[in-house]
Amino acid sequence: MTPGNGSLVTEFILVGLTDRPDLQLPLFFLFSVMYMVTVLGNLGLITLIGLNSHLHTPMYIFLFNLSFIDLCYSSVFTPKMLTNFLSKKNIISYVGCMTHLYFFCFFVISECYVLTSMAYDRYVAICNPLLYNVAMSPKVCSGLMLGSYLMAFSGATAHAGCMLRLTFCDANTINHYLCDILPVLQLSCTSTYINELVIFVVVGINIIVPSLTIFVSYSFILSSIIHISSMGGRSKAFSTCGSHIIAVSLFFGSGAIMYLKPSSAVSMDEGKISSVFYTNVVPMMNPLVYSLRNKDVKITLRKTLRSRKF
Repeated sequence: MTPGNGSLVTEFILVGLTDRPDLQLPLFFLFSVMYMVTVLGNLGLITLIGLNSHLHTPMYIFLFNLSFIDLCYSSVFTPKMLTNFLSKKNIISYVGCMTHLYFFCFFVISECYVLTSMAYDRYVAICNPLLYNVAMSPKVCSGLMLGSYLMAFSGATAHAGCMLRLTFCDANTINHYLCDILPVLQLSCTSTYINELVIFVVVGINIIVPSLTIFVSYSFILSSIIHISSMGGRSKAFSTCGSHIIAVSLFFGSGAIMYLKPSSAVSMDEGKISSVFYTNVVPMMNPLVYSLRNKDVKITLRKTLRSRKF
């Protein structure tokens, strides 16, 4: 694969999270620890759910997919990011940059729809518990997951395809720590109008549609919880939704700040900070939030660890 549409650039230089030399080593250790926690936490949840058949329910199937996505998309760019903290010149090839961009978009959009599926699962479980086995049958769960990955495939292909049509002339320094859409667009020496239109439409759909679905689901959930007479029942219902609300707020909030403003209104430094939330913090926090706040996961983990000792 060669640079598209007559591009002269064969490689890009990543500025990184910061250009201050005194911060490179501390940031390397900080993000190394975060990445290790992300990998161990998500791999742990994947293994735990896979090994225990009683966790093969819709909620944990979605959680299994969420952990898989978090593990994959944090691994798309974090190893390169860590290497760049220790390198003097952070170079990535044109092919490598476009590949990063494609898989980054794919896994981020996948996460949007998996979180939406989890909200729908909680809505059915709390608002229509008697219909749960029918509404969340294996066929429905498979359809929701397949739909999530198909939406991700179409969105990532649209972004990457539009990026490949651009020409990059002399400028090749990306003011970011990854090949994200907006920083790469700024380097193009041809019109980016179509790309910006695709960003607005695709990102708008993949944030607004899931956000509205989640909002409506939780509106019904809140209404049902208010009508629960016992305090114990209310507490249990809130606890099953709390983890998901935290994850959704972090992920969609940071994504909306980054992508739903005009490019001129968001400086790249602000964009980097926002990106850290959904590329580093969210994948690290999800397994912690969903495991530490989940009684079934904690009990299963203890049983699994005890059984492995003997």
